[in-house]
Amino acid sequence: MTPKRPYIVRAFHEWIEDNDFTPYLMIDATHDDVVAPLEYAQDGRLVLAASYQATHNLQIHNDAISFTARFGGVSSDIWIPMAALMAIYAKEDPKHGAFFDPGEYTNHQSPKTDEDRPTLKGSTLRVLD
Repeated sequence: MTPKRPYIVRAFHEWIEDNDFTPYLMIDATHDDVVAPLEYAQDGRLVLAASYQATHNLQIHNDAISFTARFGGVSSDIWIPMAALMAIYAKEDPKHGAFFDPGEYTNHQSPKTDEDRPTLKGSTLRVLD
């Protein structure tokens, strides 16, 4: 069976946004495949705002979450493998969310190879008036 995590993340993200809260993602910053500004991590965890307002081109796929966001005024491409996602919750009230079993992906093999992983370099962000 495929892991439930991406389905739960999509549902909670939509529900949090629909209720005018801010979705936060808690990420295992020690995971080898995370592409994010790890200088903001604390205690091996990175928390990112994942609202549509805070991100550009947010994609929640079965294997990973990707988007572009600004950190310290610098645009950064973010790649979060589902196995590295620890939780999704509402910033305004963290009890509204889902915290995931770290062992869910222990024996799961992603159908994609490294060659299938999107290359994030070269993407751009435009500011529209």
